[in-house]
Amino acid sequence: MMKNILVTGGAGYIGSHTVVELHNAGYEPIIVDNLSNSSITVLQGLKNITGKEFPFYQIDCNDKEALRSVFKENKIDGIIHFAAFKAVGESVAKPLNYYENNVGSLMTLIRLMKEENVSQLIFSSSCTVYGQPDQLPVTEKSPKKVAESPYGNTKQICEEIIEDTTISDKNFRAIALRYFNPIGAHPTSEIGELPLGVPNNLVPFITQTAAGWREELTVFGDDYDTPDGTCIRDYIHVVDLAKAHVKSLDFLNKHREVSFDIFNLGTGNGNTVLEIVNSFEKVTGVKLNYKIGARRSGDIEKVYADVTKSSEGLGWKTEKTLDESLLDSWNWQLRLTKP
Repeated sequence: MMKNILVTGGAGYIGSHTVVELHNAGYEPIIVDNLSNSSITVLQGLKNITGKEFPFYQIDCNDKEALRSVFKENKIDGIIHFAAFKAVGESVAKPLNYYENNVGSLMTLIRLMKEENVSQLIFSSSCTVYGQPDQLPVTEKSPKKVAESPYGNTKQICEEIIEDTTISDKNFRAIALRYFNPIGAHPTSEIGELPLGVPNNLVPFITQTAAGWREELTVFGDDYDTPDGTCIRDYIHVVDLAKAHVKSLDFLNKHREVSFDIFNLGTGNGNTVLEIVNSFEKVTGVKLNYKIGARRSGDIEKVYADVTKSSEGLGWKTEKTLDESLLDSWNWQLRLTKP
């Protein structure tokens, strides 16, 4: 039975919410984060929610010896690996940073896991591995297309590294979770998405614009083959997403015969960018200042999930609606102080 779970990137957006759900399920999270795209203040939010202070190490996952010290000081039973750069546009501009950080840190982590006899891994992957799918919704058997961005390519490469490792080492077991588009915040508004600098994701840019932090929102393209011309994504509440990681650990505990598996994590529904804007305005009563801009390099036109496998295999499904997700995002934004 796994108990102590190392959470790399555990002070980040999805990582912090997963720490809460791990705690709620009786696991003991241990957080590693270099705070390159997160804040130390998240730890206080976690304490406010759970009443507990979790072990925290400010370490870069490419620093093998520093990371080794965490293994020496704690009994690690399993790992959830979130730590990665994640902005599509930035990855196009700075590809080497993405390969070094995303691929390099995974290789460092797996080498260390093998040396320290830790054999169970949950990997934070992405629907970007599908590229622009030929058919929708995408299933786990949909072909992986040529990546539209270096970020997407790092996720493809990382999945292949993990699968090859499970083939070469029968004791090493892993699950790759292909996220669609996480949004929302914890209902307590104690933790949420906290981008440093200009947000790369849609919803924090929406909330910052609504709060007056940004002058206007740019919608990248309105000439796509979609109902209103804007891109379609599958937006999932981050708490629902976090709960799927707990279900994945449970899955590895119960299914010892499984060495490697993949699950889509989404709602099964697609929404356009303008539908998100309209939903936000409806639930908050705030009118957004936005404009239509040119398409953004690296963006795909439309993607949303078939979640049959995760529903049946993990016993998991989403519970939060789009409106609830956007309202939680707004309530979180209202707690923040403009930098």
